[in-house]
This record gives sequence, structure tokens and C-alpha cells, in this order.
Amino acid sequence: MAIGERIKRIRNFRKLTQKELGLAIGFDENTADVRVAQYESGTRTPKEDMLQKIAEVLDVNYRSIYEPTLYAAEDVMYTFFELDEHYGIQIYDTPRDDDSSENLSINFDSRLINDSLAEWQQHKKDLADGVISKAEYMEWKLNWPQSAGKSPTKQWRKPPPETHI
Repeated sequence: MAIGERIKRIRNFRKLTQKELGLAIGFDENTADVRVAQYESGTRTPKEDMLQKIAEVLDVNYRSIYEPTLYAAEDVMYTFFELDEHYGIQIYDTPRDDDSSENLSINFDSRLINDSLAEWQQHKKDLADGVISKAEYMEWKLNWPQSAGKSPTKQWRKPPPETHI
């Protein structure tokens, strides 16, 4: 979800008008609603200091608004929160093979996502078992979704050598 969509969703959740938000973050009376509308529509992108002000006024964590990098655990969690809003996520305890502790598993209320995750899991298993190479695995990821499914539209794996009997 884009920054503007996040701002709009949270502003509506807080029951603020665009003008009220604009005034609270310091815009002039004449332009407050226009500026917020520009942010929400994606016409303008707020700079980091403005995002900080918006987050403060909306009383939310800055990370719930800004564009995540997905390299920080916090960003991954906010991505899961966004996905939960759109697809619904169930979280389950899953025992580990070594019985040392519990793992957590997630399931989406989306057959397409779950099927895609199952295919990814199979490719990771094939990589670990030596069925496919690291390069083939990378090709599959780089060309997904064209490389996905039983009949991919993009070749991602070298065909097995022909055997003559």
C-alpha cells in the first residue's frame, strides 16, 4: 500500500477530515485540505520530516505510514499488518522437528497466496535436497510469477537431459 493510502486509511480511522489533519500538521488554512489530498492521492510525497509530523498527529508509529524497506524486522511486521488488512492472516503454533521450542506459521485467507507459498516451499525443499541448483532457484524467484505453476510461461530451469533406452 502506498504512503498516501496509508495516511488516508489512518486519517479516516481517526475520524479526521483532510483539512483537520492539514491544520494539525501546520499547513495554512487555505491549503491544508489540498496538501493532504495531494499526499493521499500520490500527487505529492511527503518528506521524512513531514511523515514524522503526520504520524505524531495521527498518534501512530512512523513505520505504519512510511514505505518499508523490508530489511528491518519492524518493517516486516508492518508489512504483515498490511497484508492482514487485505487478506486476513491466521497465526498458528507449529512444533519444531527438534522439539526445542514452538515455531509460528501463518496462513492467508487467499488460496492464490497459500498455493504460491506451497510452491515456494517445494522449491526451497528441492534446493536443499539438490534437485535444483542455487542458480535455478534464483531464476525461479526472479521470474515469478511467470516461472510459477505447473506450466510456467517463463523457462527458469534447465530441462533434464534426455535419456535414451
